[in-house]
Amino acid sequence: MVLYLSKNSGDFMSENKLDGATHFVKAFFWSIAGFKAAWKYEAAFRQEVIALVVLVPLGFWLGDGAVEQALLVTSLLFVLVVELLNSAMEAVVDRISLEHHILSGRAKDLGSAAVFVALTMAGLIWGLVLLAKL
Repeated sequence: MVLYLSKNSGDFMSENKLDGATHFVKAFFWSIAGFKAAWKYEAAFRQEVIALVVLVPLGFWLGDGAVEQALLVTSLLFVLVVELLNSAMEAVVDRISLEHHILSGRAKDLGSAAVFVALTMAGLIWGLVLLAKL
């Protein structure tokens, strides 16, 4: 693939840029490859998927109405989104260098903190919904 600088926007663009349905189909398969890589290389992702498989049906059962169900389920999906982004960032940092650097460590710590916040948010949502049922 050859990249060139667009005269209008200053952005890099691909000469063989995909469009329409072709891009949608390829993007789907790239996403599947991402899920496979996350499952293979990321223990935290595997643990969160297993928790998701158990908790999503429970969320639909416990939630009173669509709003509660959506909160319970999407809070779990949000954890997966943040975990995938954290894993992607860690892979990029490791690709650049395995040598310890303060900024590399900071980037990884920030990604970990983001996952912690997402988990805390999910726990808070689940706790509040369950507390309301008592």
